[in-house]
Amino acid sequence: MSFRIAAYAVCLEQDRVLLACHVAGSDETTWTLPGGRVEHAEDPFHAVIRELSEETGYDGVVERLLGVDSRVIPAAVARAGVEHQNIGIFYRVRVTRGRLRAEPDGATVEPTWTSIGEVASLRRSSLVDTGLTLARTLPATGHVMPTPVGGLIQH
Repeated sequence: MSFRIAAYAVCLEQDRVLLACHVAGSDETTWTLPGGRVEHAEDPFHAVIRELSEETGYDGVVERLLGVDSRVIPAAVARAGVEHQNIGIFYRVRVTRGRLRAEPDGATVEPTWTSIGEVASLRRSSLVDTGLTLARTLPATGHVMPTPVGGLIQH
């Protein structure tokens, strides 16, 4: 089994999301969120900002953790032919500066702000849907979450 930890940026601006086109080895393209592998000894919080910069040319700041997604891809459908587990850490990231550009010498091209309404019609990674769902389902900033006490929820 192979294993990967990755960090993904969900950058939202008005009714748009920042996506990048990933080109696989077979020249097949898929739209995805900016992000990728967390390197050995790297904090995922820093990895997501590094990946955003590498893949889009933008600098950003993490606003909040959106959630973690774990999925196992069976060997029969995994690219390497062995079972693969991917742990994806999703962050809401605000772009602070930079100029949009493609990743130099990388597999990610055409970063673009895409209308959220157009996302459903794109050939996209399930990471896009996961990130957008996490961003939509979080309580509003400042909302106090119930605290479990002795198995009961108190408000």
